[in-house]
Amino acid sequence: MEARQVNNGLIGLIVAVATIGGFMFGYDSGVINGTQKGIEAAFDLGRLGIGINVGAILVGSSIGAFTAGRLADLIGRRNTMMLAAVLFIVSALLAGAAGSSAIFIIARIIGGLGVGAASVTSPVYISEVTPARVRGRLSSVQQVMIISGLTGAFVANFLVARYAGGSTAMFWAGYEAWRWMFWLQVIPAAIYFIALFFIPESPRYLVVRGRDADAQGVLTRLFGPAEATRKVAEIRASLSADHHKPRLSDLIDKTSGKIRPILWVGIGLAVFQQLVGINVVFYYGATLWEAVGFTEDNALQINILSGALSIGACLLTIALIDRIGRKPLLLIGSAGMTVTLATVAWAFSTSVPGASGTGVTLPGNAGVIALVAANLYVIFFNVSWGPVMWVMLGEMFPTQIRGSALAVSGFAQWIANAAIAVSFPSMVLSPGLSITYLLYTLAALVSFFFVKAMVQETRGRELEDMQG
Repeated sequence: MEARQVNNGLIGLIVAVATIGGFMFGYDSGVINGTQKGIEAAFDLGRLGIGINVGAILVGSSIGAFTAGRLADLIGRRNTMMLAAVLFIVSALLAGAAGSSAIFIIARIIGGLGVGAASVTSPVYISEVTPARVRGRLSSVQQVMIISGLTGAFVANFLVARYAGGSTAMFWAGYEAWRWMFWLQVIPAAIYFIALFFIPESPRYLVVRGRDADAQGVLTRLFGPAEATRKVAEIRASLSADHHKPRLSDLIDKTSGKIRPILWVGIGLAVFQQLVGINVVFYYGATLWEAVGFTEDNALQINILSGALSIGACLLTIALIDRIGRKPLLLIGSAGMTVTLATVAWAFSTSVPGASGTGVTLPGNAGVIALVAANLYVIFFNVSWGPVMWVMLGEMFPTQIRGSALAVSGFAQWIANAAIAVSFPSMVLSPGLSITYLLYTLAALVSFFFVKAMVQETRGRELEDMQG
């Protein structure tokens, strides 16, 4: 009946455009992977300096995620995504042109603001305009696009480096190849900005702002007039009786005076997604594989393989998430990551000094085992925690606190991301790769029991029915 009036074309357009933000999230995060030799040479950086320059984006991302949740409540989901697109463009131009580490760090912080904004705004926007029965599937497209952006950056970096003769070699117009790796990002960022003009604002945001007629118009285009009337009434009813504009204090339970339990669950999901070490693969993949004996060219190809496997895993998630649910996928992912990370840790424990006296090598079959286990780990992550965490953060919170809860959870996610990214270069030296990966293994194991005890299934539930 009413389902037949669903405007699948418009919903598809909305998801396609909104998830370009995910692509930019991935591209801006992944472009650093493969540029580190150029940055190190240009700015004369040591291990700590590399960690700070790589991690600078995460400082911006944590701020962007925290402010975007509130900003999306103030100026709208679409306008916040437009601002993110502008930040991506500015960051790409400035990072490529940077003449010093300080300017580069500023450029990456600006890009991080865009990444953080896109990371929290796109999922909540998608969840607010899609039908409950396919919401998980469509929200999971965000992770496909994040990984597509990462893979796109890996492919672009590989092609530029190969054509130029290396990331530090001169390329077009007399500029080093690594600078062009950043400048190429302007193309998808500009497409993102322009495409956002063709999609509507979130109807739930419009109702919260008292613009019921505008919300009714958007919902009519999406679901037909009868369903639009029902949904506006549902959204309005879901807001608290003493309705006010969303604010951070809404995260405190007025009865108990304590932080709402649902927020702790959101923070836990966000933090565990990073503590398993996934972004070590995405930020430092080339450096990591070179450290254990692979060439720069081979290391960049391994990055592309990991990206392709990640996309395949996310497509599997899209097929499963609305059938078996969110919680089972998280449990499967935690178990699989625990086993594969432990295998990687064992492989790295067998390393011996390299023949040239620099770096290390993995003897016998240990290199192959590490490579296979690492890619299986990437698959387990991207069939579970990669997409499902963002799906749940976009849908698990009640309407009144959704923006604020996303702000806090997103901030926690990026702080954990920064801690992992900045610490990794130093941890490679001490306590070493094996112990480092054992720590990630422990985080994956604990995440299994966290999900089992704390996470509630949200499959098939309307957003207005979420309790917190």
